Parts: sequence; C-alpha cells; structure tokens
Amino acid sequence: MTTLTPLYHLAAEQKSAEVTDWAARIAWVIGLFVFIAFVYWLMRQGWKWRASLQSDLPELPATPEGFADDETLLTLQGRYHASTTAGQWLDRIVAHGLGTRSRTELTLTARGLDVVRPGAADFFIPADALREARLDKALAGKVLPEGGLLIITWAHGETLIDSGFRSDHAAEHQAWVDAVSRLTGAPAATELTTTTTTTEGTAR
Repeated sequence: MTTLTPLYHLAAEQKSAEVTDWAARIAWVIGLFVFIAFVYWLMRQGWKWRASLQSDLPELPATPEGFADDETLLTLQGRYHASTTAGQWLDRIVAHGLGTRSRTELTLTARGLDVVRPGAADFFIPADALREARLDKALAGKVLPEGGLLIITWAHGETLIDSGFRSDHAAEHQAWVDAVSRLTGAPAATELTTTTTTTEGTAR
C-alpha cells in the first residue's frame, strides 16, 4: 500500500499539469493584439504628422499632353522606393503620396521624366527640374547592395528631392545616370558613398 501512494500522487500531478489556463492565455493574446494595434496607430500618427509638416510642398506635376508622342530616350520597369530631402537619406517625404512604395514605369524624354506608379500617384519631373542622377545603396532607411538604387535629384518648388528607383535589371542604372547627366548638362556622377549620409542620419 505504501508503494501505491506515491504512484497515485504522481498520476494526479501529471493529470493536473495538463489543465490549461485558457483565461490567462486569451488575455495574453488580446493584450498582444492591443499592443500591435497601438504601435500601428503610432506609426500612422507619425506619418500624418510628417505629412502635415510637408503640407507646403506643391502638388506634383502631371504628365503633359502629347508626352506619349515624344521621342523616348530610356524606359525602365522596377520599383519606386521613396523620396527624401536631397542629401538627407532618412528625411522621408510623404506628402502627395511620395512616401508610398510601389511598382513603377519610368519614361525619359527631352521634356522630362514620367513616373507611372500602379496603385499610387503618378507624377512628372520636367527636364528643367532635373538636377542629377547617381547610384547609391540607401534611401529612407532602405539599404541595398552597393549601387542598387538609382537616385534622381530634382527640384520641386523650394525643395530639392532625392527619389530612389530600382530597376528589375540593375545593369540599366548606369545608362540612366548617363542619360540624365546629358539632359541636365551636369557631370556624370556615378556613385556617391553613403558613409557621409549614414553618419549624418545616425547623428540625427
């Protein structure tokens, strides 16, 4: 009898260990969802706050009439990553949909650059607003392999903007740097080191 008692207690302990505290588990899951929703809400508020700070940015130019009949210099299919204040790789611009990542189709002619974005706002960069093009690896917190981003710098209102694109065929990037440089009359800037901007962004 003495040998059976410990076995009985052991069986009772094993059986009680299988009981799940569903109330605690459900409360933990609900708390996790509430926390995720709160973080998402904070992100949206931050996005809206940034957009309000950039409310003085003019509306983006639309594609001019007859643009499709212009002689095409280059086309590109890939992704639009972001736009930032020129030289400030972390200072993302979100006004007028410029903060929305999307697929993109670029068309360059002597009149300027047409940016078509399925699911996001299209915009047009007149040739006289283009400043330069270069290869880089980071923009708006997004870091890619060396030369993985085509950065086009352009003037809009009083703001100088860096817009980042990535072609489906990265080998096309250099041709775009050369073409934009010819169009603007600027020296061909192939690649800028991101060390300076990264250090600056970290300090900020």
